[in-house]
Amino acid sequence: MSKNRKSKVPGEPTGSGTSLLETATAAIQAFAPVNKIHQHLCAFHFYSHDMTRQVEAHHFCGHQNEEMRQCLIYDSPEANARLIGLEYIVSENLFMTLPDEEKRLWHSHEYEVKSGLLVTPGIPGPIERRDLESVCKTYGKVYHFWQVDKGDCLPLGVPQLMMAFTRDGQVYKELVQDCGKRLGVDHEKERMNREYMKGPEHGIDPLANGGGKGLKTVLREVHLPNNQPPSATRVFV
Repeated sequence: MSKNRKSKVPGEPTGSGTSLLETATAAIQAFAPVNKIHQHLCAFHFYSHDMTRQVEAHHFCGHQNEEMRQCLIYDSPEANARLIGLEYIVSENLFMTLPDEEKRLWHSHEYEVKSGLLVTPGIPGPIERRDLESVCKTYGKVYHFWQVDKGDCLPLGVPQLMMAFTRDGQVYKELVQDCGKRLGVDHEKERMNREYMKGPEHGIDPLANGGGKGLKTVLREVHLPNNQPPSATRVFV
């Protein structure tokens, strides 16, 4: 079973001088983008090219507008959590404007929501369900930069495209049960409470969720025009 292995991040402990500096800057600077974060969502992702690698993902999200929200993803909700990725969430209307090739990179949220896998810890059920009725109709695009399931102590390698689960029998039960115990969440009860919810108005787009195929982010060298600086020899594809 894949899980978030809490390896120790290398480096010296934060010193008193740094702590004082942080206190001073926090009192002066605004942090407007971060202050827009208003919600904590917990869900599970798997590597788009390997469903056996599954991780718990804590999303801290803020709305750009009614049809888009953006989330920082951590490996836990604790103060020492590691920032491991990010996710963009868009409405069905915005998703339908995307090129076909782009749609493959996005996943649907209907199963995540209705199965009870996606939760908002600590939020009363009626309030939670009101928001999840909207999330159930959305699509998300998520990349992880830190492969915590491998025990990496730093964010190594190429950012990896992640996906969400779309049917029963995919996610490891132990992963869900362990998360539920720590967060005080009964995922099966949540499933029953959400049976009435509906997904995208036009159904889940067949091109979403990788179009039913695995997708892997890789790095390769390419030839650059002569007018590029000599050090610029690699790009992401």
